[in-house]
Amino acid sequence: MTTLRIAAPGAAHRVAGLAADVLGGPLPFRLRCWDGSEAGPLGAPVVVLRSRRALRRLLWEPGELGLAQAYIAGDLDIDGDLADGLRALWAAARERGAHLPAPALADRARALAVAARLGVLGPRPAAPATRARLRGGLHSRSRDRAAVSHHYDLSNDFYRLLLDDTMAYSCGYWASDEPGFTAADAQRAKLELICRKLAVVPGSRLLDIGCGWGSLTLYAAEQHKAQVTAVTLARQQAAYVREQVRARGLEHRVDVRCLDHRDIGGGDYDAVATVEMGEHVGDDEYPAFAAALHRLVRPLGRVLVQQMSRGRTAPGGGAFIETYIAPDMHMRPLGETVGLLEEAGLEVRSVESLREHYVRTVGAWRRTLEERWRDAVALVGEENARVWRLYLTGGALAFEEGRMGVDQILSVRRTATGAAGMPDTPAGWYAGPEGPWLP
Repeated sequence: MTTLRIAAPGAAHRVAGLAADVLGGPLPFRLRCWDGSEAGPLGAPVVVLRSRRALRRLLWEPGELGLAQAYIAGDLDIDGDLADGLRALWAAARERGAHLPAPALADRARALAVAARLGVLGPRPAAPATRARLRGGLHSRSRDRAAVSHHYDLSNDFYRLLLDDTMAYSCGYWASDEPGFTAADAQRAKLELICRKLAVVPGSRLLDIGCGWGSLTLYAAEQHKAQVTAVTLARQQAAYVREQVRARGLEHRVDVRCLDHRDIGGGDYDAVATVEMGEHVGDDEYPAFAAALHRLVRPLGRVLVQQMSRGRTAPGGGAFIETYIAPDMHMRPLGETVGLLEEAGLEVRSVESLREHYVRTVGAWRRTLEERWRDAVALVGEENARVWRLYLTGGALAFEEGRMGVDQILSVRRTATGAAGMPDTPAGWYAGPEGPWLP
């Protein structure tokens, strides 16, 4: 007589049951485990657990950070397009709501028993080496320098690979939908827009705080004949900009300074720009930063702040971004930043949202990363490359879904009598020597 033996369920079925208890409902994705077993709805994005260590990371670090670390380390993957997978997971999270049911004591005991049978229990796995490890007081000069270096000193060659020939690492301005309009064209349109908003003309003294790899500095000096002071805290950025200044013969127009923004001296600039640098200033430090913007620009001079924002319930960059990308980053709601600039004495004249533009900008960077994946890995290693893949994919999705925004805030320092010295309409604001210009 033959005995019928029923195979024991694979790891995927056990994990799926465990996840359903935690989520309070069935899995919103399909699961494939290290033993080849699968569970979950057909046709849904497939989350691949390549080893038990992925679950161990989640036990020690539940939530976004544990998932991110499992992905960065290669313990977890998504089969197919990462953006589609993350989009589906976010949709499921919204549908379930922010508050998951608290598991009962019996459920917790059952979960531990399942984890033990799967061989998941064990010591905390080491965090990926790409994690930022900062010391010192929050937003002390030494800590800020280390935070900036972690992200921006990764490799000039890597950023040269990722970005277009403008080396602009900020949101572009997609002024055209024509097929031939490239990411580099969008960056040049953004640089021209900033110069017009700031009324930069030959001889204008422009202060570029957080100059990056010099896209605005070089553009304003070359195209508008401005006298530019470029400030960055990242040594590799400063070296790159100085190299470009020499190569383009702009030594008489550009002064590059590698220093903390709090150490900028002088003042009386005709215009001040800070493009996606304010997110690194810190919440408590931002009022002093806004006051410095007011101090550094002359009366009737203009200030442009291009800055990312998040909702009131999540003012930071998020656990993954703050741990692996931009430590100590702080993004607040747009209205709060406007209020801080006004409290510093600047009169805000216009706010322009570029949120949809950032979806296209980050999408272009992501495509470049995928197309040149092997080159990126050769430059910064597999782990760093996976950090950037997750960062760009998640970032594009955050802008697409409105969880993050980015805006250009144009303000002016009025005179003692209240004069702003600005034309009444945007067409006048953007006018150059050759006449009006509108993006």
